[in-house]
Amino acid sequence: MLAATRFKPSSTESPAHSTAPPGPTEMLRRSAAVFQKDVTCEFRTRYAVNAIALFAITTLFAVSFAVGGAGISQTVQSSLLWIIIYFSGMSGLSRAFVREEEARTASALRLAAAPGAVFGGKLLFNLVLLAGLEAVTVPLFVGMMGLQVSGWPLFVSVLALGSAGLAVAATIVAAIVSRANAKGALFAVLSFPILLPLLIGAIHGTQAALESAKFSAGMQDVKLLVSYTGVMFIVSILVFKFVWED
Repeated sequence: MLAATRFKPSSTESPAHSTAPPGPTEMLRRSAAVFQKDVTCEFRTRYAVNAIALFAITTLFAVSFAVGGAGISQTVQSSLLWIIIYFSGMSGLSRAFVREEEARTASALRLAAAPGAVFGGKLLFNLVLLAGLEAVTVPLFVGMMGLQVSGWPLFVSVLALGSAGLAVAATIVAAIVSRANAKGALFAVLSFPILLPLLIGAIHGTQAALESAKFSAGMQDVKLLVSYTGVMFIVSILVFKFVWED
């Protein structure tokens, strides 16, 4: 009922079926409204936040006690960091659409908001979730694993671009599997092959940031992450309308 109340269209215009598409400002406003609704729902249940935080912290402590920081190569450290980020994100990022199906508010949301606004709001919600995850996980990983970062600008850039690509891909995959019976298993299965190029680039870029203080050392990986995120965003925008309204 929250979605239907917040997004109730006026008598003169229906956002989802208006003859004239909304402008960029209006689309941003509607995306922000979808994001606000998701944040409100998440504060009530805290399902995605608890799932992501529990998985990330548990995995981080298990890895730290198992391998420690001494004697671990920078390649392994980079891989472990992104494995934790990936699997922690997979445990909660699908909730943006699964929640709508479980609460039976998806139909109301389809009538109340244009597909582009829905995708934008859900994507922003997943970006905020990942940012919160990394704000806690990355400093703990650096401290507990003894991570020595030589190039912080490159490290932060790779982390930001990798997270953006992860959020975009996870959002469109979550929309695809939201109405399936085995949502959790199907989400992980579909996400991995799509995200494999992103994870490879992110791991290589992180390794370059650990080994060199020069930003140019990871320039190829940065270009890969930018290209991947851009292409995935464009494809998701084009495909989402058919996925959401089918």
